[in-house]
Amino acid sequence: MKCNTLHFGEIEISKEQLLDFPQGLPGFEEYNQFALLQFEEEQPFAYLQSVDNSNISFVVAPPFFFFVDYEFDLTESIKDELHIRSESDVMVLGIITVHHESFEATMNLLAPIIVNPNAKRAKQIILHNTDYRTKHPLAQKTEVSSKEAGPSC
Repeated sequence: MKCNTLHFGEIEISKEQLLDFPQGLPGFEEYNQFALLQFEEEQPFAYLQSVDNSNISFVVAPPFFFFVDYEFDLTESIKDELHIRSESDVMVLGIITVHHESFEATMNLLAPIIVNPNAKRAKQIILHNTDYRTKHPLAQKTEVSSKEAGPSC
């Protein structure tokens, strides 16, 4: 299908790239269909582009690439809502903000996007009782370790 995008004009997207956000994203609840656009597989960055509004697009990346100790627990209700049955049903993305005046980028670790790539369902959740913030600098990137980090299922 054809999709108008904020950064790339009109492009062809496949059904496999589509994600359903049944409740939308906080602040964008009226938009439920997004395409996950990743143009360079060796790069962690991708775009989460609204299919319904070409002006809504977010730069996203797996937070574990930048913050190897990032972890949290998924509630049973989130797992049920997204049809998560195993760890292979979980992909986590963080929204990145680029601050043009300082050329620094930050990631929102307080509100990760949880994706079930198998069911094509997603939801942005807000973590409670945590020290995570909405603006963690990416410049403090740590080396990726072999340690498995991420949400606990």
